[in-house]
Amino acid sequence: MCLAKRGGSGESSFVPGAACLVALVMLCLPRSAAAAGTFAVDSSVTTMRIHVGKTGLGSFAAGHEHDGIANGVSGEVIADFDDLSRSSVDISVDARSLKITDRDESPEDVRQVQQTTLGPQVLDVARFPTIRFRSQAVAGSRIQPGVYAAAVLGEFSLHGMTKTITVPLRLETQADRLTATGTFVVKQTDFGIEPISAGGGLVKVEDGVTISFQIIAQPRSR
Repeated sequence: MCLAKRGGSGESSFVPGAACLVALVMLCLPRSAAAAGTFAVDSSVTTMRIHVGKTGLGSFAAGHEHDGIANGVSGEVIADFDDLSRSSVDISVDARSLKITDRDESPEDVRQVQQTTLGPQVLDVARFPTIRFRSQAVAGSRIQPGVYAAAVLGEFSLHGMTKTITVPLRLETQADRLTATGTFVVKQTDFGIEPISAGGGLVKVEDGVTISFQIIAQPRSR
Protein backbone atom coordinates (compact mmCIF):
# COMPACT_ATOMS: atom_id res chain seq x y z
CA MET A 1 0.00 0.00 0.00
CA CYS A 2 1.19 3.51 -0.71
CA LEU A 3 0.21 6.68 1.16
CA ALA A 4 0.92 10.36 0.64
CA LYS A 5 -0.58 13.06 2.83
CA ARG A 6 -0.46 16.84 3.03
CA GLY A 7 -2.95 17.44 5.80
CA GLY A 8 -6.54 18.71 5.77
CA SER A 9 -9.87 17.23 6.81
CA GLY A 10 -13.54 17.37 5.93
CA GLU A 11 -16.48 15.41 4.67
CA SER A 12 -17.00 13.31 1.58
CA SER A 13 -18.84 14.87 -1.38
CA PHE A 14 -18.04 15.66 -5.05
CA VAL A 15 -15.87 15.19 -7.93
CA PRO A 16 -15.35 15.41 -10.86
CA GLY A 17 -13.82 15.08 -10.82
CA ALA A 18 -11.98 14.04 -12.33
CA ALA A 19 -8.53 14.78 -10.77
CA CYS A 20 -8.14 12.19 -8.12
CA LEU A 21 -7.36 9.40 -10.50
CA VAL A 22 -4.16 10.57 -12.01
CA ALA A 23 -2.62 11.33 -8.64
CA LEU A 24 -3.34 7.87 -7.53
CA VAL A 25 -1.86 6.37 -10.59
CA MET A 26 1.44 8.04 -10.13
CA LEU A 27 1.66 7.58 -6.39
CA CYS A 28 0.88 3.88 -6.37
CA LEU A 29 2.74 2.59 -9.40
CA PRO A 30 6.18 1.03 -8.94
CA ARG A 31 9.17 2.42 -10.74
CA SER A 32 9.03 -0.36 -13.27
CA ALA A 33 5.56 0.79 -14.43
CA ALA A 34 6.22 4.52 -14.59
CA ALA A 35 9.19 6.77 -13.95
CA ALA A 36 8.97 9.56 -11.38
CA GLY A 37 8.28 12.89 -12.96
CA THR A 38 5.50 15.04 -14.39
CA PHE A 39 2.49 13.60 -16.22
CA ALA A 40 -0.23 15.44 -18.12
CA VAL A 41 -3.91 14.56 -18.47
CA ASP A 42 -4.75 13.82 -22.11
CA SER A 43 -7.79 16.08 -22.66
CA SER A 44 -8.55 14.56 -26.04
CA VAL A 45 -9.54 11.19 -24.54
CA THR A 46 -10.42 12.06 -20.94
CA THR A 47 -14.13 12.36 -20.08
CA MET A 48 -16.41 13.01 -17.12
CA ARG A 49 -20.09 11.94 -17.24
CA ILE A 50 -22.94 13.00 -14.96
CA HIS A 51 -26.38 11.58 -14.24
CA VAL A 52 -29.15 13.34 -12.31
CA GLY A 53 -32.33 11.46 -11.37
CA LYS A 54 -35.75 12.83 -10.46
CA THR A 55 -37.74 12.74 -7.23
CA GLY A 56 -40.94 14.13 -5.69
CA LEU A 57 -44.57 13.04 -5.49
CA GLY A 58 -45.11 13.46 -9.23
CA SER A 59 -41.83 12.03 -10.44
CA PHE A 60 -43.38 8.69 -11.43
CA ALA A 61 -45.45 10.38 -14.14
CA ALA A 62 -43.62 13.57 -15.05
CA GLY A 63 -40.18 15.05 -15.40
CA HIS A 64 -37.00 13.62 -16.87
CA GLU A 65 -33.67 12.32 -15.72
CA HIS A 66 -30.65 14.08 -17.20
CA ASP A 67 -27.26 12.98 -18.51
CA GLY A 68 -24.23 15.01 -19.58
CA ILE A 69 -20.58 14.74 -20.55
CA ALA A 70 -17.64 17.11 -20.07
CA ASN A 71 -14.47 16.85 -22.15
CA GLY A 72 -12.63 19.92 -20.89
CA VAL A 73 -10.43 18.12 -18.36
CA SER A 74 -6.81 19.19 -17.92
CA GLY A 75 -4.02 19.15 -15.35
CA GLU A 76 -0.84 17.45 -14.21
CA VAL A 77 0.61 15.06 -11.67
CA ILE A 78 4.04 15.41 -10.06
CA ALA A 79 5.17 12.05 -8.71
CA ASP A 80 8.19 11.53 -6.43
CA PHE A 81 8.71 7.84 -5.69
CA ASP A 82 11.55 8.54 -3.24
CA ASP A 83 9.25 10.58 -1.01
CA LEU A 84 5.55 10.15 -1.83
CA SER A 85 4.61 13.03 0.47
CA ARG A 86 6.17 15.34 -2.14
CA SER A 87 3.87 14.00 -4.88
CA SER A 88 0.83 16.01 -5.94
CA VAL A 89 -2.04 16.35 -8.41
CA ASP A 90 -3.84 19.44 -9.68
CA ILE A 91 -6.74 18.86 -12.11
CA SER A 92 -9.30 21.26 -13.58
CA VAL A 93 -12.57 20.73 -15.45
CA ASP A 94 -13.94 23.46 -17.70
CA ALA A 95 -17.58 23.59 -16.54
CA ARG A 96 -18.53 25.28 -19.82
CA SER A 97 -17.62 22.07 -21.67
CA LEU A 98 -20.51 20.16 -20.09
CA LYS A 99 -23.02 19.04 -22.75
CA ILE A 100 -26.45 17.57 -21.96
CA THR A 101 -26.95 14.29 -23.83
CA ASP A 102 -30.54 13.33 -22.91
CA ARG A 103 -31.99 10.89 -25.43
CA ASP A 104 -35.63 10.90 -24.31
CA GLU A 105 -36.20 14.63 -24.83
CA SER A 106 -36.72 16.83 -27.87
CA PRO A 107 -33.82 18.93 -29.19
CA GLU A 108 -35.55 22.04 -27.84
CA ASP A 109 -35.92 20.53 -24.38
CA VAL A 110 -32.26 19.50 -24.41
CA ARG A 111 -31.28 23.09 -25.27
CA GLN A 112 -33.36 24.37 -22.36
CA VAL A 113 -31.82 21.88 -19.95
CA GLN A 114 -28.37 22.87 -21.24
CA GLN A 115 -29.07 26.57 -20.62
CA THR A 116 -30.43 25.92 -17.15
CA THR A 117 -27.55 23.66 -16.18
CA LEU A 118 -24.87 26.15 -17.22
CA GLY A 119 -26.88 29.18 -16.07
CA PRO A 120 -27.22 30.98 -12.70
CA GLN A 121 -29.64 28.41 -11.23
CA VAL A 122 -27.15 25.55 -11.32
CA LEU A 123 -23.45 25.72 -12.29
CA ASP A 124 -23.41 29.46 -13.07
CA VAL A 125 -20.41 29.01 -15.37
CA ALA A 126 -20.21 32.76 -16.10
CA ARG A 127 -19.09 33.26 -12.49
CA PHE A 128 -17.56 29.85 -11.78
CA PRO A 129 -16.11 28.48 -15.05
CA THR A 130 -13.69 26.03 -13.42
CA ILE A 131 -14.12 22.92 -11.30
CA ARG A 132 -10.84 22.04 -9.60
CA PHE A 133 -9.34 19.22 -7.55
CA ARG A 134 -6.09 19.30 -5.57
CA SER A 135 -4.92 16.17 -3.77
CA GLN A 136 -4.13 15.87 -0.09
CA ALA A 137 -3.62 12.12 0.40
CA VAL A 138 -3.52 9.00 -1.75
CA ALA A 139 -3.76 5.32 -0.82
CA GLY A 140 -4.03 2.14 -2.88
CA SER A 141 -2.90 -1.41 -3.52
CA ARG A 142 -2.28 -3.70 -6.50
CA ILE A 143 -5.06 -6.21 -7.09
CA GLN A 144 -3.42 -7.89 -10.11
CA PRO A 145 -0.51 -7.11 -12.46
CA GLY A 146 -1.01 -3.65 -13.93
CA VAL A 147 -4.31 -3.09 -12.07
CA TYR A 148 -4.75 -1.11 -8.82
CA ALA A 149 -7.62 -0.27 -6.46
CA ALA A 150 -7.20 3.11 -4.84
CA ALA A 151 -8.76 6.15 -3.16
CA VAL A 152 -7.76 9.81 -3.31
CA LEU A 153 -8.51 12.45 -0.68
CA GLY A 154 -8.44 16.07 -1.77
CA GLU A 155 -10.03 19.51 -1.97
CA PHE A 156 -12.76 19.85 -4.60
CA SER A 157 -13.89 23.31 -5.67
CA LEU A 158 -17.28 23.79 -7.37
CA HIS A 159 -19.66 26.73 -7.65
CA GLY A 160 -17.41 28.93 -5.51
CA MET A 161 -17.23 26.44 -2.63
CA THR A 162 -14.55 23.92 -1.58
CA LYS A 163 -15.14 20.57 0.12
CA THR A 164 -12.85 17.69 1.05
CA ILE A 165 -13.86 14.50 -0.75
CA THR A 166 -12.63 10.94 -1.24
CA VAL A 167 -13.00 9.21 -4.60
CA PRO A 168 -12.57 5.43 -5.14
CA LEU A 169 -11.08 4.35 -8.43
CA ARG A 170 -9.53 1.58 -10.53
CA LEU A 171 -6.17 2.10 -12.22
CA GLU A 172 -4.73 0.26 -15.20
CA THR A 173 -1.31 0.67 -16.78
CA GLN A 174 -0.16 -0.04 -20.33
CA ALA A 175 3.35 1.14 -21.18
CA ASP A 176 3.33 4.92 -20.55
CA ARG A 177 -0.47 5.18 -20.62
CA LEU A 178 -2.29 5.46 -17.28
CA THR A 179 -6.09 4.97 -17.17
CA ALA A 180 -8.23 5.68 -14.10
CA THR A 181 -11.96 4.99 -13.91
CA GLY A 182 -14.52 5.36 -11.15
CA THR A 183 -17.98 6.45 -10.04
CA PHE A 184 -19.10 8.52 -7.04
CA VAL A 185 -22.04 10.65 -5.89
CA VAL A 186 -22.06 14.29 -4.71
CA LYS A 187 -24.85 16.48 -3.38
CA GLN A 188 -25.68 19.74 -5.13
CA THR A 189 -26.72 21.36 -1.85
CA ASP A 190 -23.23 20.76 -0.41
CA PHE A 191 -22.01 23.31 -2.96
CA GLY A 192 -24.79 25.87 -2.58
CA ILE A 193 -26.89 24.62 -5.54
CA GLU A 194 -30.63 24.17 -5.03
CA PRO A 195 -31.98 21.25 -7.11
CA ILE A 196 -34.33 22.44 -9.88
CA SER A 197 -38.03 21.74 -9.27
CA ALA A 198 -41.28 22.08 -11.23
CA GLY A 199 -45.02 21.72 -10.66
CA GLY A 200 -44.89 23.50 -7.33
CA GLY A 201 -42.23 21.14 -6.09
CA LEU A 202 -44.07 17.94 -7.04
CA VAL A 203 -41.26 17.08 -9.45
CA LYS A 204 -37.59 17.96 -8.94
CA VAL A 205 -34.17 16.65 -9.80
CA GLU A 206 -32.42 14.64 -7.11
CA ASP A 207 -29.88 16.34 -4.87
CA GLY A 208 -27.33 13.61 -5.54
CA VAL A 209 -25.41 13.71 -8.83
CA THR A 210 -23.70 10.51 -10.01
CA ILE A 211 -20.33 11.21 -11.63
CA SER A 212 -18.41 8.65 -13.69
CA PHE A 213 -15.01 9.33 -15.18
CA GLN A 214 -12.23 7.97 -17.35
CA ILE A 215 -8.97 9.86 -17.02
CA ILE A 216 -5.92 9.08 -19.14
CA ALA A 217 -2.49 10.57 -18.44
CA GLN A 218 0.71 10.64 -20.52
CA PRO A 219 4.29 11.65 -19.64
CA ARG A 220 4.65 15.39 -20.14
CA SER A 221 6.88 16.27 -23.10
CA ARG A 222 10.04 18.11 -22.18
